[in-house]
Amino acid sequence: MNFKNISISSSKSIRTIYISRQKQLNALNAQTLEELSMCLGQFLEDKDVRGLIITGEGKKSFVAGADIKEFAKYSSNEGLKLSEKGHKTVFDVIYNYPKPIIAAINGYCLGGGLELALACHIRIGSSNALLGLPEVSLGLIPGYGGTQRLPALIGRGRALEMILNGKPITAEQAYEWGLLNHLVDQEDLLDKAQKLAESFSNNSLLAQSHAIAAVNRGLIDPSKGQEEEIKRFGACFQTSDFKEGVGAFLEKRRPDFNNL
Repeated sequence: MNFKNISISSSKSIRTIYISRQKQLNALNAQTLEELSMCLGQFLEDKDVRGLIITGEGKKSFVAGADIKEFAKYSSNEGLKLSEKGHKTVFDVIYNYPKPIIAAINGYCLGGGLELALACHIRIGSSNALLGLPEVSLGLIPGYGGTQRLPALIGRGRALEMILNGKPITAEQAYEWGLLNHLVDQEDLLDKAQKLAESFSNNSLLAQSHAIAAVNRGLIDPSKGQEEEIKRFGACFQTSDFKEGVGAFLEKRRPDFNNL
């Protein structure tokens, strides 16, 4: 795959996606989002890929937001379509992706960049990370899921504090509030993400996809979450992964889900 604004590296069954616009602090523009969408689609179909890491190229920035120049003169209807397309093609795709996705956050993680990280299943931050949603300083609100996913992670009050003042918080505060799963030194960021992704890949990807779907359904519609869990729990019993996992347990060996 040859892209202009993203690059890919591979290690074992994990693929790392780099947002590669360092001069723009890896800001998201329309082409970058299109390339991300294509990449996500291809890795979804690739059976050799069992997990993804998304990060920013260089040491200064994960993603410093959206490319404001692209939408500075948009009408209300154009703004609506911008948000709608972003949700449909990238942010909701990541949030509901059936393979684990880890955000490895280095440096600036602002606006659409934080929303990209919020869509991922797991977030790891380096000690130099700054995380925020500064849209109100532009007369906007977050448009790629920030108003919904941030409160689910850190609570309504803290989320509104970040959204209403538009100021970034430090990596330490983000970790304390539960926005980050892990906090590491910058030089250890990708190694930590890789090791965590590999630990996920030892387990049943099919079961993981059911777990992601059940968790997401409960967050979106709490009244349906338990029903979704019951349905997907039952569905697991019909899979070869279940037979391998139980067989390995009874035979006192490690399961091998990669060759099923």
